[in-house]
Amino acid sequence: MMNIYARLVVVLVSGFAVMSVSAAVKDIEALFRPDSANPQSNEFINQTPSEGFCLQLPGQCKPEGLFTLVAPIVFNASGPIQAFHTDPRQGGMAKVPSHWQRIEMTHESGDREILELRIAGVGHESGLFQPVTEIVEGQAGKDLSLAWSILWTGGSWREAPAPCIGVSSATMGPVGYNSFWKVPVNAGVCAKQARFLIPGFFFRYFVYGYELRTPSPLTMKSGRYHGSVEYSVGPGKDFDMGDLMIPNDNLLQLNFTLVVEHMLKVEIPPGGNKVELIPEGGWQAWLNQGRKPTRLFRDQTFNIWTSSQFKMQMTCEFTVGDVCGLEEPGGRIAPLQVAVTLPSGLTSADGRPVVRQPLRVSGVGTELFQPGIYVDRKPGVLHFDIKQADVERMLSGEAATYRGNVTVVWDSEVG
Repeated sequence: MMNIYARLVVVLVSGFAVMSVSAAVKDIEALFRPDSANPQSNEFINQTPSEGFCLQLPGQCKPEGLFTLVAPIVFNASGPIQAFHTDPRQGGMAKVPSHWQRIEMTHESGDREILELRIAGVGHESGLFQPVTEIVEGQAGKDLSLAWSILWTGGSWREAPAPCIGVSSATMGPVGYNSFWKVPVNAGVCAKQARFLIPGFFFRYFVYGYELRTPSPLTMKSGRYHGSVEYSVGPGKDFDMGDLMIPNDNLLQLNFTLVVEHMLKVEIPPGGNKVELIPEGGWQAWLNQGRKPTRLFRDQTFNIWTSSQFKMQMTCEFTVGDVCGLEEPGGRIAPLQVAVTLPSGLTSADGRPVVRQPLRVSGVGTELFQPGIYVDRKPGVLHFDIKQADVERMLSGEAATYRGNVTVVWDSEVG
């Protein structure tokens, strides 16, 4: 009798990074779970809801893989913004870490993967201490939109200064303006010049947009990976709003968790765990021809679902060297050759298709199989075979029944 089973062990251990008391902290989590409706999609899905800009205008964000969060950090100007100032650091500006940054993500087992992150946008709810129509000295009358547009060189705060990219949406009031700038990779400083003296200026909070490049989940272990990054905030820091704008918190910490929920399932058709070896064409054909069969074999199909790497192992009731054996009541043992063919989408460690790969008791040759996609209920084959020389020895004595148990294991605990 042959016993076949698959094993998938998922260990979930939650952990929290120690944070600075003064830091604004956000937790961001992304999940990989195989989707049988979309097996070609092998990516992490961000589970952290966007706040601010991307919550209000998801159509502006989803095509670019952009997400936004709100940092509860207030910036207050330490002095007035002078009209037509020549130093960009003395006006309205933003410089954020828009380069791609590598973050080491650590699994509870100690395995490490790399997550890449960049800050891809910045938004503000900017505020004044007197109505904008007064600051522009009545040149816009009561027209708020016009007043905000002439307050800054190049148009309102919605009109982002290069290299930043403005978006069409903004909200405004007599003393407040809410807008968002998209920030290209390695953008540098984006600065607005005031056209009028602004006595008092502040940011009630700021919104930051981020993009992620996640590792391939198909090569990762099930469980949770943790990592974090800490940004400095303030003049000359990672999040730099100029020399005048002073934050009430000087750190922003982002804690990342990647959750991998792999699938590994093997299904044997009913009765498939009882394997009878026969000659090609059946016993009757060989008896009618008066010849001994050249081999005894059986191909047993199975279905497999997997998104994870796995190895295959074999244990035997009777062992002959590095393979299993079948024994008759008199004690004679015949070697049984077992091999596996895996469906398209699964390869060996060297990237080759798996066709009649021998299974050994030692596990040699089947230490690693890896998916290129989520394999969703695809057929594979276990090949059982007794070679001609061994068949001849089996048939040389009295009639007997050879039997033995073989256990085949698909094991996701690799490495």
